[in-house]
Amino acid sequence: MRSETNIPPATGPLAGVKVIDMTSVLMGPFASQAIADMGADVIKVEAPKGDLVRQIGPARHDAMGPVYLNANRNKRSIVLDLKQPEGLAALKRLLADADVLMYNVRPQAMARLGLSYEAVAEINPRIVYAGLFGFGQDGPYAARPAYDDLIQGATTLPHLIAKASGGIPRYVPTAMADRIVGLTGVNAILASLLARQRTGRGDRVDIPMFETMAAFVLGDHLGGLTYEPPLDGGGYARQLSPERRPYQTRDGYVCALVYTDKQWRDFLGAVGRAALMDEDPRFGSYGGRSRNIDYVYGELARIFLEKSTAEWMTLLEQADVPFMPMHDLVSILDDPQLKATGFFIDAAHPSEGAIRTMRVPVRWQNNPVTTLRRHAPRLGEHTREVLTQLGYTPAEVDAMLAAGQAAAAPDLERN
Repeated sequence: MRSETNIPPATGPLAGVKVIDMTSVLMGPFASQAIADMGADVIKVEAPKGDLVRQIGPARHDAMGPVYLNANRNKRSIVLDLKQPEGLAALKRLLADADVLMYNVRPQAMARLGLSYEAVAEINPRIVYAGLFGFGQDGPYAARPAYDDLIQGATTLPHLIAKASGGIPRYVPTAMADRIVGLTGVNAILASLLARQRTGRGDRVDIPMFETMAAFVLGDHLGGLTYEPPLDGGGYARQLSPERRPYQTRDGYVCALVYTDKQWRDFLGAVGRAALMDEDPRFGSYGGRSRNIDYVYGELARIFLEKSTAEWMTLLEQADVPFMPMHDLVSILDDPQLKATGFFIDAAHPSEGAIRTMRVPVRWQNNPVTTLRRHAPRLGEHTREVLTQLGYTPAEVDAMLAAGQAAAAPDLERN
């Protein structure tokens, strides 16, 4: 197979926007992929060793692991050694007409490279200079490195899991902080581009992980600590109930949420216990249920043991009570909703062969997007292309590659 050819023109609400993506691992690449999915030309600038996330998970070829593939589509990859003057000079050429620069190293590292906001704004005063990093730069943690696990711990998530489960503290088993902060970064970048339309000026935008996740978690769990003096020790009782979990049935599990008064009446009527809301104040109102949530959810758990999963799903649908199956990583691939909406896409990657990917969940009527305009690139796949577009001659590109100032992926062989 050869590299991608006949790339369709960019479509979507961000078509025509140029983004220089210096991020790596997950938070930044997840954010820049969302921007690329909306049509932007995202140029992923990688160090000679490449993005670390390329190495995560099982892979058919080195540096093309599944986490990388699912966070870097619709981008071009160029390899530059920014520690060499010629590599840094090429990056600065890229920045001259870029709309956005994204990075997720600490700001101090950017400054050491000569890429502080002030330096970049001298090259291009219209640029949106977006940093996704650990901590706000006006606090004592400013220079610390940060990772998803650390931010989860610092924003109380393992504590909350232990409190709810009665077990030991654990991290949420997904890169929750990386992805939430990444999406927050997308929002901030798009807002800055909108502001630039009015003012003509770019901006420096700091998106710190710790403060972003603290706001995300404490919006639910600050609770009585919202008030001064505090009304309680914090925490959202329903979310912290040890009984808030998928309900075990006679032969499996089902996820159900009986929430409003109407849902409770319909549910209890369907299981032959309609009088419970009138006879037991613990069930009679939202306030009563909230104050006795462990008992209420515990009673539900006992009720759900009486029927099979299939029986419950039929009953819940007939009673119009919200429910969903409890999928595992294989069964979700056959979910009828995801199948009907074409969520999973079977594709042929130019180097990796047959792969499964996920479409852009959002749909635009007037600015439709192409989910797979470009597959996740091999390391340095577009180095020659991008440098040529910057005005370097073929001989100059060859010289840079020979000197290690840049690197390019080898051409793929024909079948």
